[in-house]
Amino acid sequence: MKIVILAAGIGSRLGNPFPKPLTPLKNGKSIMETQIDNISSKYDIDDINVVIGFKKDLIMERFPELTYIYNPFFDQTNTSKSLVRALKKYRRNSVLWFNGDVVFDGKLLDILNPHIESNTSFVAVNTSKVADEEVKYTLKDGFIDELSKTVKNGLGEAVGINFISSNDIQAFINRLEECDVNDYFERGLELAIEKDNIKIQAVDISKYNCMEIDFVEDLENVNKLF
Repeated sequence: MKIVILAAGIGSRLGNPFPKPLTPLKNGKSIMETQIDNISSKYDIDDINVVIGFKKDLIMERFPELTYIYNPFFDQTNTSKSLVRALKKYRRNSVLWFNGDVVFDGKLLDILNPHIESNTSFVAVNTSKVADEEVKYTLKDGFIDELSKTVKNGLGEAVGINFISSNDIQAFINRLEECDVNDYFERGLELAIEKDNIKIQAVDISKYNCMEIDFVEDLENVNKLF
């Protein structure tokens, strides 16, 4: 398995003059440092790949031990195009990926591990809340059906932690390449579900804290949680 962190975006909504993953938290670490500590406690740090773009040197200098994939079009594309650059490098592997702005309790990886070990594609979800501005999902026959910010009557929120099995990765790559430059990677998952009939589970991690930071209010809430 390979691990990918999506950290190419500008993160303009938070208003930092530096990449959002380097945002400091009250725990004394940055968002990305907190992620790396949690991930490397369970998995080999040599398997961590970071997709970078905006002010990439700042991230590379802070974490020189990681592997990097550069998206030169970071200011013109969305996460579908950043993720596909990483997946095409590891098209024979399974891949666990994280949005670069998600802060999570490392214990939630224990919930995900059985699905990873069984090589089952999944989206980690929080069923305790369904906010309008978040990526929401619906199910059909027990698997993900719809997955986007515009979903109506969503069953919960996708938290920004996902896994694609080695069996499904090529179909997912193909659909990500079909995506518009402004599409989130969730659109690629929807297309792969619709056109390739891949099965993606919704894995509930609601018992542990996990939150994406988009706005200053989110940062304040994360600092209260952690």
